[in-house]
Amino acid sequence: MAGINMFFHQNRAIELLRQGSGNLQANFRDGQEEAISHIVNGTQRLLVIQKTGWGKSFVYFIATKLLREAGFGPTLLVSPLLALMRNQIAAAERIGLKAVTINSENTDNWEQAEQQIFSRQADIILISPERLANQDFVNRVLSHIASTIALLVIDEAHCISDWGHDFRPDYRLIERIIKNLPPNLRVLATTATANQRVMDDLISILGPNIHVSKGNLNRPSLTLQTIKLPTQTERLAWLAEQLPHLQGSGIIYTLTVRDANQVAEWLKSQGFNVEAYTGESGDKRIELENRLLCNQVKALVATTALGMGYDKPDLGFVIHYQMPNSVVAYYQQVGRAGRALPQAYGVLLNGIEDDEISHFFIDSAFPKSNEVNQILNTLKQAPSGLSLNELQSQINLSKGRIEKALKILSLESPAPLAKQGSKWQLTTAILDQNFWQRIERLTRLRYDEHQQMKHYVDLPFGQHMAFLIQSLDGNINQVTPPNLPPLPTVANFNWIQKAQDFLRRSSIPIEPRKQWVTGGLCQLKVGRNIQPEYRAEVGRALSVWGDAGWGSLVKQGKYQDCHFSDELVVACAAMIENWQPNPKPTWVTCVPSLRHPDLVHNFSRRLAEKLNLPFYPIIQKVKETQPQKSMKNSNMQAHNLDGVFQLTHNPKQEPVLLIDDMVDSRWTFTICAYLLKLYGSGAVFPVALSQTSNQSG
Repeated sequence: MAGINMFFHQNRAIELLRQGSGNLQANFRDGQEEAISHIVNGTQRLLVIQKTGWGKSFVYFIATKLLREAGFGPTLLVSPLLALMRNQIAAAERIGLKAVTINSENTDNWEQAEQQIFSRQADIILISPERLANQDFVNRVLSHIASTIALLVIDEAHCISDWGHDFRPDYRLIERIIKNLPPNLRVLATTATANQRVMDDLISILGPNIHVSKGNLNRPSLTLQTIKLPTQTERLAWLAEQLPHLQGSGIIYTLTVRDANQVAEWLKSQGFNVEAYTGESGDKRIELENRLLCNQVKALVATTALGMGYDKPDLGFVIHYQMPNSVVAYYQQVGRAGRALPQAYGVLLNGIEDDEISHFFIDSAFPKSNEVNQILNTLKQAPSGLSLNELQSQINLSKGRIEKALKILSLESPAPLAKQGSKWQLTTAILDQNFWQRIERLTRLRYDEHQQMKHYVDLPFGQHMAFLIQSLDGNINQVTPPNLPPLPTVANFNWIQKAQDFLRRSSIPIEPRKQWVTGGLCQLKVGRNIQPEYRAEVGRALSVWGDAGWGSLVKQGKYQDCHFSDELVVACAAMIENWQPNPKPTWVTCVPSLRHPDLVHNFSRRLAEKLNLPFYPIIQKVKETQPQKSMKNSNMQAHNLDGVFQLTHNPKQEPVLLIDDMVDSRWTFTICAYLLKLYGSGAVFPVALSQTSNQSG
């Protein structure tokens, strides 16, 4: 080929920028042109650290187009989120690049995508980091094109770093791949969120000959504010009161899926055009992203599932319903607002549950030593290996905890276990002590980052941007004062009352289980499927355990008063009357307890009186068991209750309300409903005072 300095042509690069952006007057931002030239003309690796909206994707798209026009092979882009991939494909096509993706959600298109790759039609190949852990993909696709790849792009590169706020275990494979790459292969890593510690880590991983391009982190259009509103009712009220006064559309971030759904439901009930967006939104996610993109909703109430890579430059606000875990995570999320606007708000609401939620996420981020020991010791007893389901049946850990431990352990080098087909087996490798030291170090770091966010919340108005930039090791001399006035810091009493009424009117469906655990239950003598005639109906829970609304009163009744108040009886009766289960129940029974024999029995009797229905406590508990909340997965929960209940009398052959104080795993309701139906009862409608967050399956 001709001399290497011939590949970057400034006029062609500008032409591609304007074509891709749809703006015929567009010009490169500071550093963009230099980054493209560096990639195309040089062989030194490049780490680009630039704020959200700077245009990192234009750098690798234009570089790819110039390299392809010069006769080079395709670009391999490793990207962590599917939403990011969808945006990337659309953007690539605008400058004439053929982009293909292979990920877990487009399996139907894999064959076509692979044909385009092998026939060299693909200019840019987008994969998730998890594909790198799939040996079939590596052998069938990656190994055949590795020698032709002209550029490797690692998007959201902070995920490589153990120190990164969004560390992804599969990104560790990139570190190993990098070490085996030809030293002259072009490598571009990009991120918007890297402090010096993460940057040093990335430099050590990506190679000593890497060049770093770091831009100005200040966001002059963004007015930041923190507001302490301890209760959920105050924050719901504040949102409903302030949302009409916020310009444009935006994102309201929550820490949990349940909160995203609850906040969206509240705002909808007050007439706002909002939708919930979570990892459970499934096929609706593309539609929801587009509706926000086209300003067809006022806001998406989202978890971090709507995060990296979502590209809407005219977001007028980003509000956090709760406090994120770290400054870098917060900077990335709030930085979605005001990228192409002169003014935008970034508001963080701080509640009393924030610490508890954050501590849960930090404590559950990595496997515990007792969890790892249980898994390794169980596999040691099974030389031919065990599937995930088989592990669940032998280990009292949740499916998620087992999966997380297996994933992280399998990515160690050398790994103490490996997957063969559907089964996990031990290898000859011994888990290094450095593994536990690294986890301890990272956990300690995350608590430090959480404390840093608590300092951020306490700052007076006008000091927030400087704090963020200083925490990210940026230049605080570039910070400008806020250009919007602060928003009110208290909620109107009338709105608080409306929010309280909303929370107390809400109820949570209890979906019936449709299958027994694998292998069935021996004493109950049941197999796999629960036949429809033996299933419970969809039930209702009055509240979420300990939550605003009725949840805190349920908690007080169970553990302080040892008696559920008449107020809860009235509320539960009102819920049932509003629900109107069909066919209408004609009698009431309850789940018995040996530890607290009077608690649920007494409540159920008073509820039956309130509903003017007869109360027949015909279910008997014949042996004590461990509390269901101590059973960590569905197998353990079901087996813990096998043979525990029986009926003292045959039930009335009419519909019944089945009452319990809490629903954890749903197995108690499932088994009691099965027994009632087996012996002739009509439809069984479960009713619980509270749903806990411990539900499985």
